[in-house]
Amino acid sequence: MTVTIGHPVYAGMGRTIFDHMSGLARELGAINLGQGFPEGPEPRELIEAAARALRERSNQYPPSAGLPELRDAVAAYYGRRQRLALERGNVVVTSGATEAICSAVLALVQPGDEVLLFAPAYDAYAPMVRRCGGVPVFVALRPPGWGYDETAIRAAISARTRVVMLNDPLNPMGTVATPDELAMLARLCLEHDLLAICDEVWEEVRFDGRAHASLLGEPGMADRVVKIGSAGKLFGMTGWKIGWMIAGEELATLVARAHQFVTFTTAPALQWAVAEGLGWGEDWFEGQHAARAAQRARLQGGLAEAGFAVMANAATWFVCVDLAASGIALDDTAFSERAVREAGVASIPVSALYEEADAPKGFARLCFTKPDAQIDEAVARLGRFRAGL
Repeated sequence: MTVTIGHPVYAGMGRTIFDHMSGLARELGAINLGQGFPEGPEPRELIEAAARALRERSNQYPPSAGLPELRDAVAAYYGRRQRLALERGNVVVTSGATEAICSAVLALVQPGDEVLLFAPAYDAYAPMVRRCGGVPVFVALRPPGWGYDETAIRAAISARTRVVMLNDPLNPMGTVATPDELAMLARLCLEHDLLAICDEVWEEVRFDGRAHASLLGEPGMADRVVKIGSAGKLFGMTGWKIGWMIAGEELATLVARAHQFVTFTTAPALQWAVAEGLGWGEDWFEGQHAARAAQRARLQGGLAEAGFAVMANAATWFVCVDLAASGIALDDTAFSERAVREAGVASIPVSALYEEADAPKGFARLCFTKPDAQIDEAVARLGRFRAGL
């Protein structure tokens, strides 16, 4: 008798594109501009806060929904930064944003439910939906604007549609939803009685001069949205895996019940440290933003000088290059595979974040949160590689 090992969602699945490219970067000694994590000085104040908490506070299980201090700090932070009226009961702390997404999907998606996903999409979304018995329905975002088209979205909605998943700002393209697009998405959710899971981890990594606005803040959406945030993105400490879900109290209670059976809780010392960090003055956050903007400008400028067509971006730690406009006759997968092996620079092919066969295949994503010398060396290597094609 043949025994089937493993759930079919995972049994035939390979490594993620991020794991694959980072693995090649380690194996080949390449500069890793693929996976999104900062390299360089880390916030010493945050590390000291965690060390102090390890020495002076409890290291036993904290409450499953998160330390009261952190839940209060998250609510206060969004009140200051995004004018959202939140209280402790609206906040559930998770072990990173990916766990938050997982818990939200587990809580909201039932077998047979259709879930709208906008592609390019973080590659964890669809497997999570399928593992819950849901059906991912993709709405492709297209160049050059990568905008949300109401006609296409309406065509994708059916009687079985239950949830919309929105990543705004959008990774990998670095675009942000306009006020009109957010209003349109809210209108469709109300019209079709839909819930929304909003992955907003890049909410404070924006360069377009506009403050972040959440779908949660749209009229009528307070009890329909699970908003997801990440301390890893706010502070550049991705390995800490501290995230959170924000929702109306009824929805927050529901997603908290799912969370308690995923990780149950998260390291208390890191929670206390993040709570302290969220209370820092605006000068600290503005300083970090200025440093990120300088790194972005350095990579954009260097790539442009090397002959790459750099696409406009308004947010995230990434810039994308248009390969055809750069004079490169390779699709993005071939470019990324050859660049890591021949140029010693890892990138991410944008088409890997689509499931559709007709996905755009001419764009590669590069991370800029690296030291100046590393950015300059990566640009020099990519310039030589392009010139030799």
